[in-house]
Amino acid sequence: MYYKLLTALILLILVLIFIFQNTQMVTIEFLAWRVETARGVMALVILLIGVIIGWLGRGQWAHRKKR
Repeated sequence: MYYKLLTALILLILVLIFIFQNTQMVTIEFLAWRVETARGVMALVILLIGVIIGWLGRGQWAHRKKR
């Protein structure tokens, strides 16, 4: 069970290194919104959105599998 925790910690460290190395500002435009933020922060937000979607999708898949 500790291998999952260790893997998560290693991935977290790699993501933090990526964020600290990518501090250039970028502008993201979506529909009427315009956001200017650091490239690493935007990558982190996109990663978190993907994790949440995967987590919700897995829960839905497990719920359907029970039926």
